[in-house]
Amino acid sequence: MSVKAKAIYTFLSENKEEISIQENEEVVIFDENSVDGWFQGENSRGERGLFPASYVEIIRTRSNSNVTDCSISPAGSLGNDSSYFPSTPNTPLHMQQSFYDDDDDDWDDWDDRSTVVEDADHTRSPGANGHAHQSPISNNPNVYYRSKPHMERQDSISSSRKGSMVGRNLNRFSSFVRSGVEAFVLGDVPMMAKIAESYTIDMGPLGPGWKESPQPFCCSIEDPTKQTKFKGIKTYISYRVTPSHTGRPVYRRYKHFDWLYNRLLHKFTVISVPHLPEKQATGRFEEDFIEKRKRRLILWMNHMTSHPVLSQYEGFEHFLMCADDKQWKLGKRRAEKDEMVGAHFMLTLQIPNEHQDLQDVEERVDSFKSFAKKMDDSVMQLTHVASELVRKHLGGFRKEFQRLGNAFQSISQAFMLDPPHSSEALNNAISHTGRTYENIGEMFAEQPKYDLFHMLDKLSLYQGLLANFPDIIHLQKGAFAKVKESQRMTDEGKMDQDEADGIRKRCRTVGFALQAEMSHFHQRREVDFKDMMQAYLTEQIAFYQRVVQQLERTLRMYDCL
Repeated sequence: MSVKAKAIYTFLSENKEEISIQENEEVVIFDENSVDGWFQGENSRGERGLFPASYVEIIRTRSNSNVTDCSISPAGSLGNDSSYFPSTPNTPLHMQQSFYDDDDDDWDDWDDRSTVVEDADHTRSPGANGHAHQSPISNNPNVYYRSKPHMERQDSISSSRKGSMVGRNLNRFSSFVRSGVEAFVLGDVPMMAKIAESYTIDMGPLGPGWKESPQPFCCSIEDPTKQTKFKGIKTYISYRVTPSHTGRPVYRRYKHFDWLYNRLLHKFTVISVPHLPEKQATGRFEEDFIEKRKRRLILWMNHMTSHPVLSQYEGFEHFLMCADDKQWKLGKRRAEKDEMVGAHFMLTLQIPNEHQDLQDVEERVDSFKSFAKKMDDSVMQLTHVASELVRKHLGGFRKEFQRLGNAFQSISQAFMLDPPHSSEALNNAISHTGRTYENIGEMFAEQPKYDLFHMLDKLSLYQGLLANFPDIIHLQKGAFAKVKESQRMTDEGKMDQDEADGIRKRCRTVGFALQAEMSHFHQRREVDFKDMMQAYLTEQIAFYQRVVQQLERTLRMYDCL
């Protein structure tokens, strides 16, 4: 329940998940149960986000009295409401599934529901890799939070385990913390006795890159078919998915793609996992929507199979190969119990021995950050222009050519009103010209599905990929900050040099992984945009050639007059 509060100190936000509040400013708190000493709420300017619980007083109105009781909120406490905790709080956060994931027999997702309910009181901000993390107070029965000790605002919090340990970030909602990369860099992730999987980063002529998959393959998605279950009560679309290295098709629903997508997000913290095509509550079985989703799933799958790391993921192999329902459930549970996720995934990386100066790496990351921002703006601009052009093709251009055709038809009809002076051949030619322009209008309306739709599909894929990078780059920035802090503490005699060297080494791992992902993005970008532009120009040339052929045939009707 939302409550009002008054700021007793000024707080200046330091990242996009926080909001600034001024002393004496009135704010709205979405839920007075703080998490890790932070409230989520809205300031007087309508900005929503996080701010420290200890910086505000909740305004309480006593019953049977006009006296307002202001009291300082107990930061970091979840209160005494025992109903806030689930009855079985043993499910770790890494075992969470998507909102509508229920039993194995019929684990539904958003796509199978007739309505989509959005929480108007709680905003969701994108986390690492672009997927939304839930607001601190969640209705998901699999989510629970533990009460943390009270924390005052400071640049970092010292570990109680060791006085010289580099401090932890205060904002426990940042992607650097939630992804587990902070824990990895600080050495808080224990080595596993046996690591079954390994991903190698090689040093190439342009810098670090993922080692290519030893068995590259591709995968087709075809034949979207409407299916029913429970005697027609439930309806869904099934896709035939055929990997090239097996040649055996499996049939998958959108919810299976959604499950795989969430597993990928959870596991690969430093990889830009492409976004799935959007969900839709209504019109899911209309032909145009089914075709659009199929095209975008194909692009998504092409990116997956081309990625040297994602394509080797055991959960992805299970998605592509398992045709037996019982085996599917077993493999699904195994993937959800995977321990090598988040911070532990960093332990699977094998990095080159070559030395890289961290300052040079930071400059390269900054350069890529500027590039990604510019490319994102350019992709958005092209998307807007292409979408507007589609609208004109379907509406404006068609109508204008139809109007022109009708005008020619009207001229022909007028010429026929005085038979003695009427030329049938000329009238027929003018009338045919009118019909030609009406046909050209229909051709313009049909053309986007051959070129602009495919361009928009590719741009949508890259919008998702680019949207992931700010959070991934934030991981590297956080790691750099820990290296600098450890070096300062070493200089002050507060940390052993071996411990600082360990932080620097683990930061190198994060840096190599990010550079490998940057390199793969550039490789795919060159291939994808070359293909996109060639396909668009080829279709445009073919389209205008058809228009020219129509006009040339019409012109020849006047030659014999």
